[in-house]
Amino acid sequence: MSEGTAVASVEKKKGKVVAVQGPVVDVKFEKVEDMPDLHETVHVRTFDKRDITLLVAEHLEGNIARCVALASTLNLQRNAVAVSGGETLTVPVGDALYGRIVNVMGNPIDNKGEIDTGGLRSPIHKDVSRVNVNVNALSGAKSEVVETGIKIVDMLFPVVRGSKTGIIGGAGCGKTVLIMELIHNIVEEHEGACVFTGIGERIREGNELYFEFEQVGILNKIMMAFGQMDEPPGARFNVVLTGITMAEHLEQQGKEVLLFMDNVFRFVQAGAEISTLLGRTPSETGYQPTLSSEVGDVHERIKGSISAFEAVYVPADDLTDPAVVAIFSYLDAVMVLSRERTQLGLYPGIDPLTSSCSNLNPSIVGQRHFDLAQEMLRVFTKAEELRRIVAVIGLDELSKADRTLYLRARKLTNLMTQPMFVAESYTGRKGEFVKISETLDSVEMVIDGRMDDRSEEEFYMIGKIKA
Repeated sequence: MSEGTAVASVEKKKGKVVAVQGPVVDVKFEKVEDMPDLHETVHVRTFDKRDITLLVAEHLEGNIARCVALASTLNLQRNAVAVSGGETLTVPVGDALYGRIVNVMGNPIDNKGEIDTGGLRSPIHKDVSRVNVNVNALSGAKSEVVETGIKIVDMLFPVVRGSKTGIIGGAGCGKTVLIMELIHNIVEEHEGACVFTGIGERIREGNELYFEFEQVGILNKIMMAFGQMDEPPGARFNVVLTGITMAEHLEQQGKEVLLFMDNVFRFVQAGAEISTLLGRTPSETGYQPTLSSEVGDVHERIKGSISAFEAVYVPADDLTDPAVVAIFSYLDAVMVLSRERTQLGLYPGIDPLTSSCSNLNPSIVGQRHFDLAQEMLRVFTKAEELRRIVAVIGLDELSKADRTLYLRARKLTNLMTQPMFVAESYTGRKGEFVKISETLDSVEMVIDGRMDDRSEEEFYMIGKIKA
């Protein structure tokens, strides 16, 4: 089915439910030619008159299609009639989705009535090699820096249009707050469209996010697709494709698209649950054997003028976890949120030494920006070595040069903190948007020694340095 077309009517083929194992449903068809293809939908009705959509995951012997449910299978009975229409799952696309929340099937879940897109729908499962890309969007895809207004991001992890940025961290390190701040700043400052995909996250977070966007007046520029914690793994696994499909349609219209995914690890986790329920032998780490291909299929769909920000939960703060490593390989920038920095009150808690960014290149950000960033990282690296020495012998025992460098590093660390717009109600500090030029000037002042006479406390939770 081509992009943005109405669903064609096809002959319905009937089967019957022969087994229900949680979210996995086996449907038997009479003839082999009636069997639906992989990723096609099968519709069943429960005892209490609920309609459930199933996606075909495997073909078994005896004309049985093993399917994954996109909604709860409670009260689904054996021998219930299952109808296959020979269609893949399609979701509505178009401007009518701005300000709305949909589930994995594109149905509204915000109690605001039906979404009228004029019959425009698009399949969520596509052959990656055939996904159309707006050619005009590719011309400057690897050179134009998007100003985020967050000092540490603009300074060390510049966001380039069409790139993929990962925000990595354990529970409670501030991934969602950082993503919300990025959405707020970019949508406010840049005339782009935004798609937010909530994958397996808390219902409370989705609710707060919606009202936060409404409060700051940017809800009409954002589309949202949620597959939350209380939903079956089929919904949590496929909602990421729903969000990407919505973003692809906007990209085809020639718009700059920001795709936010919170949380990509939950997508992998849902895939592992499905894999176990389907009876596949897990890999030695316990993840699904198809981990790499599933992560790859999602990331290969993100191209053209779609810039992606991905929150990635790190189980037990272990950066060598196979799921985290698989996601890493597709990212242009990795921002690691440090629990230690968060506990010290350094927000955003991005650790510059364990993070990395391939966009920090003189040909992209300019020579001055590149040189300042490298000098800043050199200062941080040396200060980290000195920190252990200071803990043993004290600051006064260092040489004058080392003491000066150590104090400058402390000031730079505080300078990289920032009051956020989306956290105003928690911190009582008014959020600030800091331009890249102002950030560079502030960093240069500290590195050059022009701020040596000021205390490090003066640099905490400020915007630019006021000389």
